[in-house]
Amino acid sequence: MILVKIGGGEAINLEAVITDLAGLDQPCMIVHGANVLRDHLAQRLGMEKTVLTSVSGYSSVFSDQDALDVIMMSYSGLRNKQIVELCQRNGINAVGLTGLDGRLVQGERNKGIRVRENGKIMIKRDLSGKPRSINSDLLSLLLERGYCPVLTIPIVDENGFAINSENDDIVVQVAAALEVDCVLHLIEAPGFLDDPDDDSSLVRHMTRGQLADREAAVEGRIKRKLLALTRLCQRDNTRVIIADGRGENPVIEALDGAGTHIHD
Repeated sequence: MILVKIGGGEAINLEAVITDLAGLDQPCMIVHGANVLRDHLAQRLGMEKTVLTSVSGYSSVFSDQDALDVIMMSYSGLRNKQIVELCQRNGINAVGLTGLDGRLVQGERNKGIRVRENGKIMIKRDLSGKPRSINSDLLSLLLERGYCPVLTIPIVDENGFAINSENDDIVVQVAAALEVDCVLHLIEAPGFLDDPDDDSSLVRHMTRGQLADREAAVEGRIKRKLLALTRLCQRDNTRVIIADGRGENPVIEALDGAGTHIHD
């Protein structure tokens, strides 16, 4: 089975991604983002996004109730149903889901984010957390019956509340729970770049050790994403690809060797 993580960038060619998936002869599942759509919607609603950077160097969006409402509107609402509609138009019988539905992604709410403000360490608490387990029975049932799950945030915490989380971390949990053969990350770049401003600096092959070294050397959002990839690549039998989601055949080209392929 192939698990496709569709990034939330504006330039991702959703129609081409789904058309390619419709031509595959294997089951598939989608996990998707919607960060640009969320930001646009928040701006229209007059809401400002707050980004926190922990003392360990990881950045995340501060998620109060207003921010979570916008996530539900953008991620689990508009973008999720746009992808489901594209799937149905291309003959893929998709089911749109969040981690809330059927406790599909059980999470643990963060106890607080340690940040440094004005030279002092402070604890910021919000409605966010980490995925801890997957309702693999529900996902397996859908896949066995021929459905394509289309999954996104929010997830559910210990007490049944919706919380924000990282879709990259959800991919790690799903891949382990379902023993996924291939995980394809589609982004707005040719793959992993040595220089983010130079497409010709594409790294075509990377070992797990090289990936871990890069994660240790950066900060911000990319650090969190690289950490999730490092955890994902700990599975021996999972093929991991980071590839361009903007082209006319993004899935087919990635499976044929385009992008960055991570291996031993």
